[in-house]
Amino acid sequence: MSAPMEVVVCSDSAGQLWNCAVFELHSGTNLLSYRGGNTSARSLAILNGEHLLGAQLGKNYINVWEIQRKDQLQQKIVCPGIVTCLSGSPNGLYLLAGIAESIYLWEVSTGSLLAVLNRHYQDLTCLRFTDDSSHFISGGKDNLALVWSICSVLQADPSQTPEPRHVWARHSLPITDIHCGLMGPQARVATASLDQTVKLWEISSGEILLSVLFDVGILSVTFDPCEYSMFCGGSDGNIFQVALCGTNLQRDKSFQTDQEGNQVFKGHRNLVTCLSVSMDGTLLLSGSHDETVKLWDIQSKQCVRTVNHKGSVTNAFIMPAPANMFQPDSRPTVGLPRFTRHLNTSEPGEGGETGGVSLRLGLHLQGTEDSYLEKAGRLHALMCVATDKSVFGNGENTKVRVAELEDEVKKLKKINKDLYEFSTQILTKQH
Repeated sequence: MSAPMEVVVCSDSAGQLWNCAVFELHSGTNLLSYRGGNTSARSLAILNGEHLLGAQLGKNYINVWEIQRKDQLQQKIVCPGIVTCLSGSPNGLYLLAGIAESIYLWEVSTGSLLAVLNRHYQDLTCLRFTDDSSHFISGGKDNLALVWSICSVLQADPSQTPEPRHVWARHSLPITDIHCGLMGPQARVATASLDQTVKLWEISSGEILLSVLFDVGILSVTFDPCEYSMFCGGSDGNIFQVALCGTNLQRDKSFQTDQEGNQVFKGHRNLVTCLSVSMDGTLLLSGSHDETVKLWDIQSKQCVRTVNHKGSVTNAFIMPAPANMFQPDSRPTVGLPRFTRHLNTSEPGEGGETGGVSLRLGLHLQGTEDSYLEKAGRLHALMCVATDKSVFGNGENTKVRVAELEDEVKKLKKINKDLYEFSTQILTKQH
C-alpha cells in the first residue's frame, strides 16, 4: 500500500489569484485553487476531510468550500464578529472560532452553538486541538494560553462553570502561535510569543518543560513528527531549529547555534508566520510576510523550492490529501448545516434550530487582589440584579442606578485597557 500523497495548503493576504491553493509537496504542482475573498491568518482549516473553511479577512463570516469543488463557493458561516482564528477538531465533530476575546464552539452535525467561553481578556490569536480531539488550547493577546477539556466544556449541568484544565501565564507579551504534539492528553504543547521566547508544556501535568529565549520575537512554531526538534519562525526572517533531545538540557536556556542540534535556516526577508513539517520529517515548509512560501531540506538546511505569492502569506501547512480531494464527482457524506450565532435561541431562517447548553464562565483569579475586569464583572452582575423589582423596585431610581453602574463598568474597562497598553510598551522597549 502506497503512502498517502502530501499536499501544501496555503493562502495570502492579497487573494488576487485565489483565496487558497493546494500544491503537491514534492513537485510543487498547483493541484487546486479555491476562489472568493481572502483568508486571515491562523484561520484556514480542513473539516472532516470534506470541507475547507477560511475566515474572511476583516469580515464577520467564514467561507466554506466542498474540498473537491475548487471554484464554487458553497456556503458562508455568518459569525457574531470578525474571526481572528479558527480550528476544526480532527474527528470532525466540532468547530472553534476566536471572535474578539471569546471562544465559540459549534457542533458540526447540527450547527448548534454549544458554548461561548469568555476567559481571555484580549483578542484571541490562535486555537489548536489535540490530535485526539479531547482538548484544545487557546492563546491570546493577553499573554495567556488556556487548556480546555471538551468534556468539561460540554458538561450537561449549566449550574457548574467550566474551568480551563490549565492556565499558562508565563509569557509577558501576546502569544503568536501554538503547536500540539501527538498523544492526546499526554501531548506536549509549544507556545510562541512576541516576548522572544518559546515555551514547551505538558498537558497531563500542566508543568513547563522548557523555555527558550531568542534575540527576536517568535511568530510561529512546530515540531517534527518524532518531536526530536522544534522549529521557530522569527520576526527577522530566520527559522531556528531547537533540539529537544540531548544530554545537557536545561529548562531555561538561550538559543545558541553552537549547541548540538541547534541550527538556523536563512532565506526569508520578513516575518516567518507559518511552519509545518512533512510526515517523514525530512522537509520543512515556511510562509512569510515576504510573500513567499519556502520548502527546506531539514538535514542540509537548504531551500529546495520557493513559491511566490501576491501578498503576505497568512496560512501554509502540510497535510495528507483527503481521499476525495481529487474526485470531482464525489460529494460530502454529510452537508454542513446552517450555523447558529446565539446560545439557546432560534434565529429567523434557521428552521427553529436551537443552540446547545448555555455556559457562563468566570474570570481567572490572578493573585489575591481583584483585577479591574473582576470588579467590572461584579458590577455587571449588580446591573443584572438592578432589573429585579424586589431589589430596587419600579420607577426612575432603577434606571438611574443602572446608568451609574454602566458608566462605572466602562471606566474600569478603559483603565484596564490603558494599563495593558502601557505595560506592553514598557516591555517592548526593554527588549
